[in-house]
Amino acid sequence: MTSRLAIYHPPGRMGLRENPFGKDVANLQLYRALAQHGGFDQVDLLSNINVSAEDLTGDLFPDRAPTTQVISSSVLAVEGAVKAGTLFRGQPDLEHLAWIRRRSANDRSYSLIGLIHTLAPPALRQSVATALTAPIQPWDALICTSPSVREGVSDMFAAYGDFLGERFGGQARPQPHLPIIPLGVDAAGIREKAARPGARARVRSDLGIEGEEVLVIWVGRLSFFEKAFPQPMFRAVEEAAQLSGVRLHFALAGWFPNGEADRARYEQAARTYAPSVQVDFQDGNDPDVVADLWAAGDIFLSLVDNIQETFGITPVEAMAAGLPVVVSDWDGYRFTVRDNLEGFLIPTLGGAPGPIGEGIAIRHTMGLDSYQSYVGGVAQHTAVHVGRAAEAIASLVRSPDLRKRMGAAGRTRVREVFDWPVVVRQLKALFADMAKLRTAAPETPPPAARLNPLRGDPFADFAHFATHGLDLDLPLQVRPGVTSADLDRTQTVDLDGAFSGWRGNLDEARGVLDRITRGEGATVKDVLLGFPPERRRSVQMTLVWMAKLGLLDWLGSST
Repeated sequence: MTSRLAIYHPPGRMGLRENPFGKDVANLQLYRALAQHGGFDQVDLLSNINVSAEDLTGDLFPDRAPTTQVISSSVLAVEGAVKAGTLFRGQPDLEHLAWIRRRSANDRSYSLIGLIHTLAPPALRQSVATALTAPIQPWDALICTSPSVREGVSDMFAAYGDFLGERFGGQARPQPHLPIIPLGVDAAGIREKAARPGARARVRSDLGIEGEEVLVIWVGRLSFFEKAFPQPMFRAVEEAAQLSGVRLHFALAGWFPNGEADRARYEQAARTYAPSVQVDFQDGNDPDVVADLWAAGDIFLSLVDNIQETFGITPVEAMAAGLPVVVSDWDGYRFTVRDNLEGFLIPTLGGAPGPIGEGIAIRHTMGLDSYQSYVGGVAQHTAVHVGRAAEAIASLVRSPDLRKRMGAAGRTRVREVFDWPVVVRQLKALFADMAKLRTAAPETPPPAARLNPLRGDPFADFAHFATHGLDLDLPLQVRPGVTSADLDRTQTVDLDGAFSGWRGNLDEARGVLDRITRGEGATVKDVLLGFPPERRRSVQMTLVWMAKLGLLDWLGSST
């Protein structure tokens, strides 16, 4: 039996722009892992644009020979998804895909699997919530990358479901499964980069790190409003230096979303809160720079405080590199890092729910504040315990053996839980489980609504706008004096050629004219019977277009 997988990736090509978001990096690595480690005979890539299978194969297998056939097709061509049994998307919005499935096939033809990278944006939360109102089925799933994500989605579904029940009554509708499957990393690749001969000594020399001095590193976007306010990290490193009596260096690899203005803010905070620590900012867009820091670093630090974060891939990468980690006890971090085993989880403190939080949400909802202001305002009022962070860093600074032990534990955990082959096996098991549910589901009558009532056929939704509709019994005449020369003239007028893809070609228009002129087409139905069945829909549109240009008459008038 052929093993297939269908993936929906709207942009088509798979690559990263400068300053990529974490979700884009994660999705690229995930798609490559599925293609390289999934054991599929064929991967169908559905997208919104035309892209060659050769280009997609190169994107999925950039540095190795392809092990699966890659097929490129449109998102509207669902045959690949039907044969695969699964259509996977690296985003959580499945609403439109569910309606396409219903229109093109049926609800039981394949499973839809989405992935939740963040729950913070209110607009995204609303798109996730459409799973309760769209034709999502019990054999569909939204992957949660950590228990925190599943708890958040479950609570949101419960609250929104209660509202729908209050509003409309009735029983609860089907919901997608919410399995917990983490993101992954290339454990062997990161380990090799961290162990390159001579890399550690070279980088530490370049950074001016001497003898037993310790390098603390951060990797990730340098965004105080969407990732982490840096002041607690600067202060914790400074206090750890005082506690341990060892000179510390802090290198932050990333990029500043707001450019030099944000760099100046970070530098000011570093001077204020870490005056005795050498703080360096490195280019996180350069993979060689990041690889160098994996080799040169002693401790990984990430005191994330932002609700935008839900998993956090960089602590996992740090563990794969053999570094002990000091991270905030926050969202997915507490799922990937076990306290006192691979590192330390630092307690966090959230703000009090109430009018202030409601105000923050309402101002963003009404467009008074940006999303960055929304999550930034929450983050500024979320605390990470600086004292505990300083103590954790200092304990690691004092004890090379502890660093080594925790680093080794981290590598083991990544190899056993977060390595891509391990994660892909979990994904394939999910695909299989959803297939079992789908095939075991009882047959049901065809649904009354095949199209989303809010995004339906405009010729149907606005049929009442027109005086007449193009029904099959509508009489047609060629207007007096009209000949094929009038059709030829349409080829010289740009406006006549607009949106031509929705109707028949010029030869078919000539066929319409000839058929009516010879008396073989008194009605729309009569005309259409003169064309192959697969072309009749397009010819119908040609009839309206010809009437628009004054070539055909549907009222029986002589003018």
